[in-house]
Amino acid sequence: MSAPELIRIVSRDSPMALAQVERVRAELAALHPGTATEVAAVKTTGDKWMGDLAQVEGKGAFTKEVDAALLSGQADLAVHCVKDIPADRPLPAGTTFAAFLRRDDIRDALVHPGGLTLDQLPDGARIGTSSVRRSAQLAASHPHLQCVPMRGNANRRLDKLAAGKADALLLAVSGLERIDRTDVITEVLSVEVMCPPIGAGILALQCREGDRELIDAISGLGHPATHREATAERMFLHVLQGHCNSPIAGYARTEGSGEMSLRAKVFTPDGKVILNAHEWAGRLDPATLGTSVAVALLRQGARELIDGIPH
Repeated sequence: MSAPELIRIVSRDSPMALAQVERVRAELAALHPGTATEVAAVKTTGDKWMGDLAQVEGKGAFTKEVDAALLSGQADLAVHCVKDIPADRPLPAGTTFAAFLRRDDIRDALVHPGGLTLDQLPDGARIGTSSVRRSAQLAASHPHLQCVPMRGNANRRLDKLAAGKADALLLAVSGLERIDRTDVITEVLSVEVMCPPIGAGILALQCREGDRELIDAISGLGHPATHREATAERMFLHVLQGHCNSPIAGYARTEGSGEMSLRAKVFTPDGKVILNAHEWAGRLDPATLGTSVAVALLRQGARELIDGIPH
């Protein structure tokens, strides 16, 4: 399979995003040794804005500038975390996903300077997170803890923790792995304790639709099971039409037999209402599975719950 001589890659400019790009470059070099790569890092609105994301386009604030570089021809390939790509609307016209890399760990981790676990934290302990998904689940399972708003990349949040802005942090295991900071992890939380976000641990490669040579070359990096899981999860979120202030969690899982299931939850921000759905694919394709799980939650009142949350 032929590949372009040069691939220009665009990404956010955070340390984690650039580490993700290096993974892509390494996998590209192994697959196409004769192809050179260049990296263009852009600072997105979401990285510059430290307030409520609902005021700056929600999750789209992390992708707009990257998409613009791709569409303008300044770059050929964009690297995204799937969890940051809005699913309530289509990809920008003229772009497509060329591959989803093999999924990393989907779990969250607790970081506590004193080595305490989540269950050991004392009443009133401050947990640094701006994730409504994490806050709702903590409110349900550990109501004695206090969530304090904390935005910024993982390195910046670790600095804020060290400065005493919080007593502990919740961060993605995959993110800490990517920046080589698993040393700070106190406890890895199971998905039963902290259900992950849609798209957790997945990197997506996005190209312009007309770049067939590049799409064909990049497709070899794709992982089929991860592609199916991402498709199911993103269709679920698309049908649900959740916004950035609605606590939604879920994950698809492929068993050794190839059978896939999707488990998902919708919460009220205070964690007092939790809607659950879990279905196996059977003969359903991934998109149909995602739709079916979303419909199951809509039957339970998810639409009214989501629409009742200010955004």
